[in-house]
Amino acid sequence: MAIATNLGFPRIGPRRELKRALEDYWSGKLDEKTLLETGRAIRKNNWLLQKELGLHHIPSNDFSFYDHVLDTIAMVGAVPSRYGWSGGAVNLATYFAMARGVQEKGNAEKSSSDLPAMEMTKWFDTNYHYIVPEFERGQRFSLSSITPVDAFREAKALGISTRPVLLGPISFLLLGKTKEPNLQPLSLLDKLLPVYEELFLQLANA
Repeated sequence: MAIATNLGFPRIGPRRELKRALEDYWSGKLDEKTLLETGRAIRKNNWLLQKELGLHHIPSNDFSFYDHVLDTIAMVGAVPSRYGWSGGAVNLATYFAMARGVQEKGNAEKSSSDLPAMEMTKWFDTNYHYIVPEFERGQRFSLSSITPVDAFREAKALGISTRPVLLGPISFLLLGKTKEPNLQPLSLLDKLLPVYEELFLQLANA
């Protein structure tokens, strides 16, 4: 018997609902609660449609408000120090600051208080761009977002047992960069693996 599955489902929404919601949120026309509700509605529709079409292994955590590599940066707590993150859960403001930067309100010109976004580059040979992780000597990692667990439980509440999709730790490190000489991203693997282990335990419990 053939098993039907896919690698991930388009996150934009059938009528580009996510694009419109993000633009309204960034312009101040939409609050965070409504943006999050838009995301939940898209995920729900995606899962139910795939179930209706007969897929046996339906993915979860394939949705993102911006980029799946940025989601992993938030998940493992690899937030560059310039964004002022002090630990705990990575909130939406910090998430979008990494993606888009922060400009001083009311100032059309670039100032010293503005924060630049993280670098973007092409995903392998595609036209999809992703946020490039940044690593430094003494880099620390911690489980700072459990979005994969939340998504699994969200689908489970709809009666759908999904296959969580994750960017693996080695791929994550190799997609990143460091400005420090003699610091190879893969040398951070032993520090990163316990975060994935903690996440896997939470997924198993879910």
